[in-house]
Amino acid sequence: MKIAMIGTGYVGLVTGTCFADSGNEVVCVDKVAEKVAMLREGRIPIYEPGLEEMVRNNAEAGRLTFSTDLAAAIIDAELIFIAVGTPQGNDGDADLSGVFAVAEQIARHLRQPAIIVTKSTVPVGTNAEVARRVAALTTVPFEVASNPEFLKEGAAIDDFTKPDRVVVGVRSPDVAEKLRALYSPFLRTERPFLVMSPESAEMTKYVANCMLATKISFINAMANLCEAYGADINDVRRGIGHDQRIGFSFLFPGAGYGGSCFPKDVRAAIHMARKKGLSSRLMDAVDDVNEAQKEVLPRKVLEHFGDQASGKTVAVWGLAFKPRTDDVREAPALVLIQHLLEAGMKVRVHDPEALDNVRAIFGDRVTYCDRPYGCLEQADALVIATEWNEFRNPDFQVMARLMNQPVIFDGRNLYDPARLARMGFLYDGIGLKAPADKSRTGAGA
Repeated sequence: MKIAMIGTGYVGLVTGTCFADSGNEVVCVDKVAEKVAMLREGRIPIYEPGLEEMVRNNAEAGRLTFSTDLAAAIIDAELIFIAVGTPQGNDGDADLSGVFAVAEQIARHLRQPAIIVTKSTVPVGTNAEVARRVAALTTVPFEVASNPEFLKEGAAIDDFTKPDRVVVGVRSPDVAEKLRALYSPFLRTERPFLVMSPESAEMTKYVANCMLATKISFINAMANLCEAYGADINDVRRGIGHDQRIGFSFLFPGAGYGGSCFPKDVRAAIHMARKKGLSSRLMDAVDDVNEAQKEVLPRKVLEHFGDQASGKTVAVWGLAFKPRTDDVREAPALVLIQHLLEAGMKVRVHDPEALDNVRAIFGDRVTYCDRPYGCLEQADALVIATEWNEFRNPDFQVMARLMNQPVIFDGRNLYDPARLARMGFLYDGIGLKAPADKSRTGAGA
């Protein structure tokens, strides 16, 4: 099939590349000429494992091209995907100006019948509004479908090529069959292709993310309760996770969720509820718990050092909101760093991929380190904010030699507290029993 993908952000680039890899002819369109030039050279503006090689291979095979010319890209397209950003507005609602601008551009340049597919995460009713706006500007026959994405940053290619399910919202069986044919290479293991109304498809994306965000905020709230009462959240998590009604997925305590989806989509769901005069108490609580959880790590650090915090050096391992991405949007590490700087502390940071994105935020207020051990030199404490695999089995003896004090605040519970205690570390995680000398402010100063 001939496909035009409007938008080369995370969703558009992954989707367009995977469609090209399954034999389709795909043109990815972006209005930023510098980004298009980069993509034509085989370089990608984001970090996603395996994506750069896949882009390069499909571009060399002629199945994947990049352009700034929307009119030329859609002239022969059977399917036109809208995959532009829908950032959070000031009131919490999704900003749809980019989606509507692209839809109107498509309408003005449409020359043959086509299916317009909204891939962007959009509130309920967007499909109908896109159809209305396009119909006002063209007499060429068209259909509008909804096809929400369920990609996890860091595992997007696997998520796309081996989906749990594919959801499409359509108003005609013919459109459903066209999309089924497009996705058929990825459904060979009998994964479901779910056809529903556009309104239900639009809502499915928000409900899925709100459910996952709820699980994260729930386990974080329970972790804090465990810590207050001397229980161990890891034991508790095992105790509930084996209940088949609950399971283990997304029940890992930590420093709070971030990224481009959960925070924005939870707040958009809150806004949608309020627009209809409905209570949003549950999702308000999910958002409130998550924002409060981002304060836990800095509070632990500042309580440990007390009035001796100013001038101390803290190393931070992990800056991205999750491993295998360079995305720092709403990342807990940003809240941590800001609090430490405000307390007069010196901050040294390391992340395998996100250093440049954090440098754009904090500039020279922070020291950026290419290697994790280099980050520890003369540090009075280490804080782990992201669970990159390379942090899971470090040489603790080397760490102790490099640091002024063997103190670790672990926002992801990567290590065995008993082992660290035997090695002389003060180790403090999320929802774990408090270390014996945790209350000693300025320990080792």
